[in-house]
Amino acid sequence: MASYRVALLAFPNIRAFDVSVITEVWGTDRTDRGVPAFELRRCAADRAPVPMPGGLSLAPDRTLAWLDRADLVVVPGLVDPLLLVPPPVLDALRRAHARGVPVAALCAGAFALAQAGLLDGHRAITHWTLTDLLRRQHPRVTVVPDALFIDASADAADAAPAAGGAPLWTSAGTAAGIDLCLHLVRTHHGAETAATIARSMVTAPFRTGTQAQFIERPVTGGDRDADALARVREYALRHLDEPLTVGTLAARAGMSPRSFARHFTATTGDTPARWLLDQRLAAAQRLLERTDLAMPEVARRAGFGSEVTMRQHFAARLSTSPRDYRAAFSPSYSAS
Repeated sequence: MASYRVALLAFPNIRAFDVSVITEVWGTDRTDRGVPAFELRRCAADRAPVPMPGGLSLAPDRTLAWLDRADLVVVPGLVDPLLLVPPPVLDALRRAHARGVPVAALCAGAFALAQAGLLDGHRAITHWTLTDLLRRQHPRVTVVPDALFIDASADAADAAPAAGGAPLWTSAGTAAGIDLCLHLVRTHHGAETAATIARSMVTAPFRTGTQAQFIERPVTGGDRDADALARVREYALRHLDEPLTVGTLAARAGMSPRSFARHFTATTGDTPARWLLDQRLAAAQRLLERTDLAMPEVARRAGFGSEVTMRQHFAARLSTSPRDYRAAFSPSYSAS
């Protein structure tokens, strides 16, 4: 099987941290742990070293022409989002996207996509300290203030890419770039592969919520509330196969449903219902990849109640069906 080809787009003004994240996710050989083979290439206008902050430099190993062969293009964040991206880089981004290649920008890399005109008429996210700047500099972009990452080509957060448009991802600041990279792995190679990479990086396979939880604001809750919410989340993860409502979870936290929902959202950036749905989807993905359980049993263990309900949520959130997901990502799957 051919390697999955990832182009790291290199040019002056890119952040070393994001380069390291991209390299750690796609540039480390983990085939001995069942991870597919990736081919990561550092693509620049020429082979000259690309300067980065802190006295570092990046040595390109391919020119921009290699983007024509890539399965995914990833743009690191920018140190200074006001600096202009070199025109050849913008042209290469436009060509790749026009060819149908998914493009992902980490943190302030959204400014590079905006300079290329790829985000015009679409939604985008960047670090929360830069959202106003992105809105002012690129008024044709719909800036979303509180996501961790989004597909800018989608009509809504849970929608599939718009017809005829390749996925166009942007992410919030720093650690959200890790979230996006692992999400892209999960989308193309399955939850088990993403989890294996996450474990080797000692990070969570996925985080739910929005970057609103990280914006500076007065502390409104105490440690006792945070501990109670953590215990409730742990309980919910152990009992996904049971009916769980905001009322039952609030009772376990010793709060009213209204107070529980408010504290939960402030702590995680997600509503209890949406967080619970994310956990159930993740549980179903793991079961589909790791077991041969029948679909109704997968639905029951993941807490969906019925195969029909599980299928509806897979279609809405993952743009696929449980059966197709298993066919794509279960090593033991057989169509017979």
